[in-house]
Amino acid sequence: MKLLFDLFPVILFFVAFKIFNVYVATGTAIAATIAQIGWVKWRHGKVDTMLWVSFAIIAVFGGATLILHDETFIKFKPTILYWVFAIILLGSNLLLKKNLMRALLKEKLTLPTKVWNQVNLGWSLFFVILGVVNLYVAFNFSTDAWVNFKLFGATGMMLVFVLLQAMALSKYVHEEKESN
Repeated sequence: MKLLFDLFPVILFFVAFKIFNVYVATGTAIAATIAQIGWVKWRHGKVDTMLWVSFAIIAVFGGATLILHDETFIKFKPTILYWVFAIILLGSNLLLKKNLMRALLKEKLTLPTKVWNQVNLGWSLFFVILGVVNLYVAFNFSTDAWVNFKLFGATGMMLVFVLLQAMALSKYVHEEKESN
């Protein structure tokens, strides 16, 4: 359910694009992100930093797309978001000595520090690569192909990465069960 909630603006962007155009889809994605923030604030009282970052990026790049009537800006938005995630993951680990992947998943997984650092680095590199792939698709294929990639390709890449990482980390889950 969390995945669907996170994909809510992307799904609405996709549907609005298929029915109308990239500009209606962009406005829809901005409105959907605002609705997400409102829902999270009402439901939980606090909005995660990453949702605020996502909103800022969609507001700036989506706003530029709408104001300048140029779809180039919205095509950069996913890459900027992915690269911001990568910078935050790497920066917090290197500069602040805080592993955000560990902070996010420590209740579900017990891993050695070295492995947590590998997980953090892996996600950082994944987000950098996903950003590069987004740019490649955005500027070498039609807008329709890019919109399809945005929902299905990027989500599929994320799913494959999560599954591969789960397989790689599964040995730590078994060790934890055996020691209890």
